[in-house]
Amino acid sequence: MRTPVALLLALLLPGCFNSGSTLIPQGEHELGRKIYNFRCYYCHGYSGDARTLASTYLAPPPRDFTATPPRQLSREQMLQAIADGRPGTAMKGFAGILLPAEIAAVADFVRQEFMIDRAVNTRYHTRANGWADHEERYAAAFPFVTGEVPLDTPGAQLSPAQKAGRQLFMSACISCHDRAKVIDEGAPWELRPLSYPRNGHKPGDGYAPGSELKLDGITSASPYLLHDRIPQIPGLTPQEKRGESLYQLNCAFCHAADGTGRNWIGSFLEPHPRDLTDAAFMSGMTRQRLAGVIREGLPGTSMPAWKSVLAGEDIQDLIAYVARAFHPLD
Repeated sequence: MRTPVALLLALLLPGCFNSGSTLIPQGEHELGRKIYNFRCYYCHGYSGDARTLASTYLAPPPRDFTATPPRQLSREQMLQAIADGRPGTAMKGFAGILLPAEIAAVADFVRQEFMIDRAVNTRYHTRANGWADHEERYAAAFPFVTGEVPLDTPGAQLSPAQKAGRQLFMSACISCHDRAKVIDEGAPWELRPLSYPRNGHKPGDGYAPGSELKLDGITSASPYLLHDRIPQIPGLTPQEKRGESLYQLNCAFCHAADGTGRNWIGSFLEPHPRDLTDAAFMSGMTRQRLAGVIREGLPGTSMPAWKSVLAGEDIQDLIAYVARAFHPLD
């Protein structure tokens, strides 16, 4: 009887596994998983399908690896993209952050896990991650997470159980799952609730400067909560108040409400968003230079250009608030 090739390889190379058409050492595969789960999932998704909140804001969207056959994207192309980034997209280069062996490990992991095996990778909602009894506790919200029921379905069309499920989604799921599926996407630049509303706030309430929102137990326990608090500054001028509103609605998502960049999202970005309270950096920052950065963005970072979104007067209002709230500017 002829021994199957896959079995023979498994016997000869016990430290490796074969799935699809790729042979990868187990240790390297798990190294790639760790790197992916720390640096890549936020845009590309835990299972490589790019179904993330971040992807809804990016154009072009991150690649869906589960819809990309290996023959369509070579390993060499992936290595280059990871190392050097892809111009015209949100994919930045990691050559200065990851070692060559780490770049190879994460590329091979993506090819094997998502493009060949179509595996689900790491489950986030596990007991080890603090999600005890997740399926039982949050089952009512699942239809809104998966898009089975659009989030903006009129209340009159929802059953009592669905209304309770939507309330649960809005209080516990929306910060990562965004709006899931909706009937009306709204205007392109209309603000969406991200980490808010919570604790009974209605869909669309949003999070405005000065809001006194009582956060839920999970968020309140987060070490990032401190940086999501808006500085209470008495005597803001009308211009500074306009700048506060613009900053908290547009900039705080990455730079944190307190300007430190130490909020949850900021901690995942490489390089980290600039700490606007850092005297060592801000002492060399001028109003003119900051206006240029806001208008044009910063290549090689997650700082986009805002010139198509904010008018010149808006940018000056922002700068006035930054100079008042975080660090004086010349």
